[in-house]
Amino acid sequence: MNKSANPQMANRGRRARRAFTIIEVIVIVVILGVIAALIAPRLFSRVGQSKQAVANANAASLAGAMRMFLADHGKPEAGASISILWERPATIAEDKWQPYVENADALKDPWDRPFLLVIPGTKNVDFDITSYGADGQPGGTDENADIIKP
Repeated sequence: MNKSANPQMANRGRRARRAFTIIEVIVIVVILGVIAALIAPRLFSRVGQSKQAVANANAASLAGAMRMFLADHGKPEAGASISILWERPATIAEDKWQPYVENADALKDPWDRPFLLVIPGTKNVDFDITSYGADGQPGGTDENADIIKP
């Protein structure tokens, strides 16, 4: 019998050819899962590396701002925090004050914790700008490594 002679059989054949079989769908899902399992860890490690790089750059920028603060106002009082670059300390006259960073968020590391101001510094004589990395604890490697500037 000719397929063109029976339109019902011709339609049934076209419908069957347009759909995926369950085996084809399973194979595609498995392939996508394997690709995701291979690529995801590499992408997540890149995120950690980029946050470390941003933290290094931000700490260096804050160190420059702190140098300017020291040149303008001298050494801050003991126990001062990094916020002295944004908020006017009580020991500085209002007419002689200007913020040393653009906003308060500039005082935070990429993990949303404030950088630490250590006076006198442990690595440098005057001061250190420190971030404890992703874990927020002293020490560590890779993404958890400490950042100390200048």
